Amino acid sequence: METKIAIQGIRGSFHHQVAREYFSENFELDECMSFDALVNSLIENKTQQAVMALENSIAGSIIPNYALIDRNDLHIIGEHYLNINMNLMVLKGQKIEDIKEVHSHPIALLQCREFFKKYPHIKLVESSDTAETAHRIQENQLKKIAAVASPIAAEMFGLDILASGIHTIKSNKTRFVILKTQNKVLPKSEINKASIKFELDDTPGSLATILNVMNNCKLNLTKIQSMPIIETPFQYSFFVDVTFEKYKHYEKAKSIVELMTTHFKVLGEYRRGDTI
Repeated sequence: METKIAIQGIRGSFHHQVAREYFSENFELDECMSFDALVNSLIENKTQQAVMALENSIAGSIIPNYALIDRNDLHIIGEHYLNINMNLMVLKGQKIEDIKEVHSHPIALLQCREFFKKYPHIKLVESSDTAETAHRIQENQLKKIAAVASPIAAEMFGLDILASGIHTIKSNKTRFVILKTQNKVLPKSEINKASIKFELDDTPGSLATILNVMNNCKLNLTKIQSMPIIETPFQYSFFVDVTFEKYKHYEKAKSIVELMTTHFKVLGEYRRGDTI
């Protein structure tokens, strides 16, 4: 039986590319046009797992997605880093001189703005999804319109790539997490990364004390993200990622931090992804 995976976007999107790399080919997709729909797909048991973008090396954290994971009690069971490669694609036979408009997700267009400065005759038009635009060009046989999307979008929708790697900053990675409604996937011996969330009393030095505990327990802090608590102005939740060599070091830190914080929660314990 194939695993059913929820992704944000359609086939040919970067989320689809992650699914192909992480799960190989033995899966079925549920294409969700928003992250809320992706979460609902998991909660309603339409899918067993989901792929969700969480942070980009240029644009930073996708903060609403942290809230979605926390609020819906989802569990991170894995992660995958993807090199984002932006490509300019068109119907076969079109040349760049023919293009009047380029449609894509606003973040994709932003990352390629320097490239398009060389082509002032091209109008940049924002759309909801990179792959959806590529699909629309093929489906409606749209001439004089190009898309900025992933290589697999060009492959899937039969488009020609006029220019590859057109993003301004070449080192462009996005971290995706793999989600389930419950965690118990790996034995402790294979777990070397964890994501936790906690809140602190408004006392001086409280966060520094927590970070010292983690350091003393041999944890490596790889991410800390604060998020306002709406019900209590100027109070914050902290989302923290840590890596470690031995699970017992993390287990010790977890037991101490849980006593020193409020609303402590483990969002995931998993094997860290390859960032290269």
